Amino acid sequence: MKKLLALLLVLTLSLGITACSSEEKKEPAAAEGKHVVTDHAGNQVEVPNTINRIVVADIYPMASVLTVFFDSAEKIVGMAPPCMSAAKNGLLGELYPEILNAKTDFIDGTNVNVEELMKLNPDIVFYSAGSKEEGEVYKNAGIPAIAISPGKWGYDAIETLNQWIDTLVQLFPENNKSKTVREYSENTYKLVQDRVKDLSADKKVKAFFLFQYSDSNIMTSGKKFFGQWWCDAIGAVNAAEELENDNSVAVNMEQIYSWNPEMIFITNFNTASPDNLYNNSIGNYDWSEINAVKNKKVYKMPLGMYRSYTCGVDTPVTLLWLAKTAYPDLFEDINITDETVKYYKEVFGITLTNDQAEKIFKPVSEAGTGFAGNGK
Repeated sequence: MKKLLALLLVLTLSLGITACSSEEKKEPAAAEGKHVVTDHAGNQVEVPNTINRIVVADIYPMASVLTVFFDSAEKIVGMAPPCMSAAKNGLLGELYPEILNAKTDFIDGTNVNVEELMKLNPDIVFYSAGSKEEGEVYKNAGIPAIAISPGKWGYDAIETLNQWIDTLVQLFPENNKSKTVREYSENTYKLVQDRVKDLSADKKVKAFFLFQYSDSNIMTSGKKFFGQWWCDAIGAVNAAEELENDNSVAVNMEQIYSWNPEMIFITNFNTASPDNLYNNSIGNYDWSEINAVKNKKVYKMPLGMYRSYTCGVDTPVTLLWLAKTAYPDLFEDINITDETVKYYKEVFGITLTNDQAEKIFKPVSEAGTGFAGNGK
């Protein structure tokens, strides 16, 4: 009996030691835990649970979305030069000066230098879902990379923002802002729709988006780009709706004369200002016979955290600004400064002064640098 008890004791101690040993072996795996995220290209991407170093490649608005999402730019170690020019000349760099330390020399346009990228030691990279070959480069380099789409939801800027935030919550579940963002953005969209839904065809403003502009190039939005969605959302008519091309479309002055828009919105993807059209000071174009120019209804789009023509965290307030600009009588009660301050506080917990909120709607021309056809 004594021998049997001794044997059982040895076995118990042995099993205990083995169990402890197994637990010790599991600890590093737990510390380096990972989970799987589905990106906008349908890829199942294994990402680390702890992400401290982020690089944003050719999906430019995402650097600002991430910064506002965290209310910090400390994780952003690399982003493309157009992101940097927006940050330097907009509100992002003022609120989060640490983002100005991010490296930009790893990418030229859409061409990524993987060796330079690897020097940044990223935990994760964000890139455009349309750049499939780029995604393969990251995969082959062993870098977790998330494809982000700007156009998967029909260039619906509200739904695209909601989907972007949902994806970030997959990556950072402890920072769940999905419900708050969706409720605010969808309520804003409904408010605008309720006020413009009864506009008759002859009361709808015909608008033209000047996406890129130089002495040799005019680009706009046809039916399949953000300009169409903005027009539909505010109850306006897209002057270039007949163009079926996806993304931006090159046009000439003869086409613009035939459309004769009543209102022109200049994006921050170029350095032009309303005065450039009023004074015909870029190239040999003559805008003087266009109704929008005759009536001084040319406007520069807002620049908050990023260039507001595309999807981004400024989308809900951009929608209100466009609607109020197009139909001031219908939105007379909307104070865009107050709404902007309220939006950032309620949705992201970020406190803006009135001066900072107003700055969004008075962008400087330098914010348009970094793109082909930027007016220079």
